[in-house]
This record gives sequence, structure tokens and C-alpha cells, in this order.
Amino acid sequence: MTLATDTATTPALRIGPIDLDVPVVLAPMAGITNTAFRRLCREYGAGLYVSEMITSRALVERNAVTMRLIQHHESETTRSIQLYGVDPATIAEAVRIIVAEDRADHIDLNFGCPVPKVTRKGGGAALPWKIGLFADIVDRAVKAAGDVPLTVKMRKGINKDHLTFLEAGRAAEDAGAAAVALHARTASEYYSGHADWNAIGELKQAVTSIPVLGNGDIWSADDAVRMMAETGADGVVVGRGCLGRPWLFGDLARAFGGAGMEVDATLQFVAQAFRRHAELLVEFFEDEDRGCKDVRKHVAWYFKGYPVGGELRAALARASTLQEIDDLLGTLGDAPYPGVGAEGQRGRAGSPKRTALPDGWLDSREIAADVSDMMRGAEIENSGG
Repeated sequence: MTLATDTATTPALRIGPIDLDVPVVLAPMAGITNTAFRRLCREYGAGLYVSEMITSRALVERNAVTMRLIQHHESETTRSIQLYGVDPATIAEAVRIIVAEDRADHIDLNFGCPVPKVTRKGGGAALPWKIGLFADIVDRAVKAAGDVPLTVKMRKGINKDHLTFLEAGRAAEDAGAAAVALHARTASEYYSGHADWNAIGELKQAVTSIPVLGNGDIWSADDAVRMMAETGADGVVVGRGCLGRPWLFGDLARAFGGAGMEVDATLQFVAQAFRRHAELLVEFFEDEDRGCKDVRKHVAWYFKGYPVGGELRAALARASTLQEIDDLLGTLGDAPYPGVGAEGQRGRAGSPKRTALPDGWLDSREIAADVSDMMRGAEIENSGG
């Protein structure tokens, strides 16, 4: 993954001046895609690895937690940050800070988050309904970014009756975004059912001058290849499919003709990958107890389908030192890769639900002054979701 310097070389995917060896992007995931997880994924294969969501207001106010989250390890040679916000001026200022302080080589804007605390304030997947506001945010952010490529990640819309992705995609293209990515679900679908890959194909037909990336239901390298073949997408964005399987990026790299580690995911291999993740988290937090606590959420994902009993899983989810983790993993035998038992959906799918929105949000595509004031005052303060 390099900055473009040789026009004779054809990259798998180009986002502004960035050439990607493979057309694969790690989706920002709150509480997951911190430096530790990004480093781990990079050890298996190439790709563009995006930070967890950074709140523009918190960055502008230089919140200590946020300033830590935007740091990158020296091994992260293409640094990528995702920003969230609802106020054009605040987002533009956050972008200016990132660029002026040379904190990233790529910036992504979040218009896809479906969680209630975000959408009820008009943010995330709710915001493109106010198409004028959406276009203003992207336009001002692109101008503030200068030579740093800025991309947009979004959903199909709020629900099946309020779709926004085609209009928003064209608006982002017109504003100068370097690429658009579509999670092919509505906000109301959350993560339930099946992603509508046909929508990715529709967006690809509507947005013609910049790359279109597809996201949703990529659980394997075969899924990624199939998505691109069926939709014409220029690349894939992988989220929940890599939970507990960072080596998926090796599979993806090889599937697209790049260099990626090939692994035999036996139980012992998975145990060592889990241990490596814990070690990197301890380094990231500079706190052994906090790092070991953070890796607890990953236990079920790593050992999905493997013969690891409930008592041992529970003990791993209580461990507070690397030595405790080592002792517990040392009691494991080995077992071959369980096949279908370890594959498929990961993380909670949930069920369709009514999207939380500000009062009267769907009454108009324009935004009233009082609603705009409410949004600025209510913007979430904490990064990482």
C-alpha cells in the first residue's frame, strides 16, 4: 500500500493519490478497530485499515481520549481516520486539524451509523435525508482536506420508504469525494437480514467518476470476490466478517492477487492469534489490566465453532493479566479448523427496528434553523461510538 508515484503501475484500487495493492478496506467499528486490531490485521494481509469513529467535536476540543484514538503506530504506513459529526463547520475544523498536524493520509466521513444515540440527533445514517446539509458537510470537508483524500461511508437510507444512497452518492461525487462506500442495508434494518447487493450495483451505475465500494455480508474471501463480480464495485469494505478472524485479510489479499499470509486455523493457531491481540491491546493502552479487559469481548468471536468449553471461555473473559491468559490457553489441546461451524455471520445481527430520529425529521428534506441548532448542541462528545 503506497502513495501513487509510478503511473505505469496499475493499482488494485486508487483512492485519490493512494494506491492500494488489494481493493480491501477494514470498516471502522466502534471499540474494535483501534491501533491494536489494525496492526494485527496488517500482519496477515494488505488493505486500507480505518480507525474507529472519531467525533469531530471531541477532536476540535482536543479531548484526551480522542487524541489518543487518532494516533497511529509507526507500522501503519497509510494512516486512516473516520470522522463523525453533524455540523459542517465543526467537521471542517476537525479535518483541518488532522491535515495541519499530519495525522492521517486518508479521512472517511461516517454517514452509516444506525445506533439510536447517533440517529436521534440527526447523525449517521439519518443525516443524508437532509441532502443539503449532507452536501455542505462533504463539500466543506473536501475543501479542508486539500490533497488528503476524503471518502464517504453511508447506508441505503433510513428505511425502505426513505432511501438516500443514490442522491447522496452523486452529491458526494460532485463535492469532490475520492470514493463512496455503501453498506447495503437501511438504518432500520440495522444488521439484520441480508445486505442488498443490488443497491451497490445501482450506486456503481449512478456514480461513475470515483470508486464505489461495497459493504455487507462479506464473511469470506469468496464473498468479496462474488460481491465485486455481481455489483461491479471497485472494492470491498469488511466489517463484522473479520471479528475474531484477522487472518481474513490474508485470504482477501490472496483472492485479489496480492500477498497475504495463508494460515491453517487450528485451535492452537487461533489461541496464539488471540494472545497476540491481547498483547497488542496491552501495548496500545499502556495498561495490562485494561488491555486484557478489552480483549474479553473478542473471546466468543475467536473461538466460534471450536471445542472450547464454557468454563474456559468464561475464565478468559475474566482474565486481567497476560500470564492468566497464557495459563488458560495452555490448557487447550489442539483441533482442526471446524469448517462451517466457524464461518458465517459474526457479531449480533439484531432485528429490524424503527430508527430513532429527531421530531419531524422526515417531514422535509431541508433542515430548519431550530433543528440545526439542536444538532450542533447535541452532537455526541465521545469518540469510538
